[in-house]
Amino acid sequence: QVQLVESGGGLVQPGGSLRLSCAAPRSIFGISIMGWYRQAPGKQRELVAAITNGGTPNTADSVKGRFTISRDNTKNTVYLQMNSLKPEDTAVYYCNARYLGGVIQYWGQGTQVTVSS
Repeated sequence: QVQLVESGGGLVQPGGSLRLSCAAPRSIFGISIMGWYRQAPGKQRELVAAITNGGTPNTADSVKGRFTISRDNTKNTVYLQMNSLKPEDTAVYYCNARYLGGVIQYWGQGTQVTVSS
């Protein structure tokens, strides 16, 4: 069973920073597009950022300039560095790994990010 293990969520004040991490099995990490999604209460899950296995990132307009996705292929880990956090960034953040054009994908368990003073 494939498991994506997330860490790094928590409570932070507006303007603060957090870094999320997601470790994936070596068997899939190297061939997967890795992504971060988020879901706020009452809203649909949305893509925050994704990065190809070649390292090309794609970031949602709502977080561009504040969030940075990266991956370390030696550690089979993807990161989401979140700076200048806003209350509207509050959500459960999910790690995603997908390949074969998205036919196969896996999700992490989710980590809560709360931005509040």
